[in-house]
Amino acid sequence: MQFRQQALAKLQSPEELDLPVRFARPQGWLALSVTVVVMAAASVWAVTGTVASTVSAPAVLTHGEGSYILQSPVAGQVTEVVAQEGERLAANAPVLKVRTTQGGTTVVRTVAAGRVTALAATIGAIISTGANVAAVEKVAHADDPLYATVYVPAESAATIPANAAVDLTVQSVPTQQYGVLRGHVKAVGRSVQTPQQISSFLGDSQLGEQFSKKGRPVAVLVRLDRSAATKSGLKWSSADGPPFALTSMTLATGSIRLADQRPVDWLLP
Repeated sequence: MQFRQQALAKLQSPEELDLPVRFARPQGWLALSVTVVVMAAASVWAVTGTVASTVSAPAVLTHGEGSYILQSPVAGQVTEVVAQEGERLAANAPVLKVRTTQGGTTVVRTVAAGRVTALAATIGAIISTGANVAAVEKVAHADDPLYATVYVPAESAATIPANAAVDLTVQSVPTQQYGVLRGHVKAVGRSVQTPQQISSFLGDSQLGEQFSKKGRPVAVLVRLDRSAATKSGLKWSSADGPPFALTSMTLATGSIRLADQRPVDWLLP
């Protein structure tokens, strides 16, 4: 109590009434001004700014119509393989010949025009009815453009805007040297894909299982940007890109830019 009275008496002392009151040093005003400016800028950005986000998912380069798996309509022994891997065939073209148990010969033919990407049957092999004998990519002309199909998790597909920018890291292309492949979203699938649907479209059962490991994805078709300045004919993040052309069934990883989000949506509770 005694100390309190002494403090009050000192404050009321007339000798100190004429002393100036010091509110803050110049350094303090500077720090306060900077803090106010930063808080104001953050508030404006939180209301008017946007946050860009991306989703990454496995991808594969294909032609737009995909592929199909050719199956044998009969059981028997393969006596001749007419087609070769990489060959483009017309619709109803012969692929191989099978001698049935009745002694006759059946020619297995393509269902639609395309390029043979894989042959599962060899001469002398015994096959059953419905056995997979070849994978055929639906491409009729050599200059048909390549696309990329990105298998995106279903929960992210709804946030992909039309014509969204896509960067593709191609497995067969050194990224540090040639960069990434550029593209834009052409179409987003309306339903999730089963492993069987993916296998049927790509003509590869292993890829169907691989792309479905984390759940059934949605297929996003990506149009690859063209460029006359590169040897591949496609646009890359580097000036020249790789010194070779890309082929279908090349694996990649796609990074798709999602719709911009307002930061206030996640800053506020």
